[in-house]
Amino acid sequence: MAQGGTRARMAGRAQLWRAARPMGVSEGVYGRIKARILDLDLAPGAALSEPDLALQYGVSRTPIREALIRLADEGLVLIIPKSGTMVSRIPVHLLPEAILVRQALEDVTVRHAAARATRSDLLRLEASILSQEELVAAADFDSFHLADEEFHALIAGIAGLPGIWTLVERAKMHIDRYRRLTLPQAGRMERVVREHRAVLEAIAHGDPDAAARAMAAHVSGLVISIEAVRDANPDFFEGEFDRPAQTGGGTHRAAEGGR
Repeated sequence: MAQGGTRARMAGRAQLWRAARPMGVSEGVYGRIKARILDLDLAPGAALSEPDLALQYGVSRTPIREALIRLADEGLVLIIPKSGTMVSRIPVHLLPEAILVRQALEDVTVRHAAARATRSDLLRLEASILSQEELVAAADFDSFHLADEEFHALIAGIAGLPGIWTLVERAKMHIDRYRRLTLPQAGRMERVVREHRAVLEAIAHGDPDAAARAMAAHVSGLVISIEAVRDANPDFFEGEFDRPAQTGGGTHRAAEGGR
């Protein structure tokens, strides 16, 4: 992964944490460790040492312990009494359901965005896609991931429903780690940009139904690559994957992977 992109993404996440609430030592440590887990800087299955983390962040072990307990509650860390602490592996069996939850929430935001987007909103979305295209050309996986996140957050903001994006972020933590592993696939980022542009075109036409269909095809396509990504990174996953049954809706008929 490009170091410059990694620094940019971690800085972006840090800004979001600072904007969300006043940051004490424990909160700051929690945010930084969580960002490293979601960015795969701390890989699934990696051992976590309280003394080592305390030394890295220049704090006592207490805020480290508090952060790890919070992350364990969120399913990102596994604490095994009298054995050790590690980054949890990605629960492959939970990914399809998490993708469905994300799709349902983003259906709401994209419909509202299509109904109320202004010309300046459309220009911001267009600028976001142009930035994504530049990152594809630079093969900057890390920065592309952050730009992808910002595109979806921007839609929620245009919809006037930023709180729904907060719910999406909570629902997609394991999806994010899986998504990061999909980026090196040939043509993946280009496909994501095409799907983003389809969403933008529907919003620009003021067509909530078309926007919802484009978003559904985009998000539900994530299911397509689960098996291939798991097989390429077996140590990062746990559990068994049961492919969801085919339906007549957009959820499982996407022919290409989404983001």
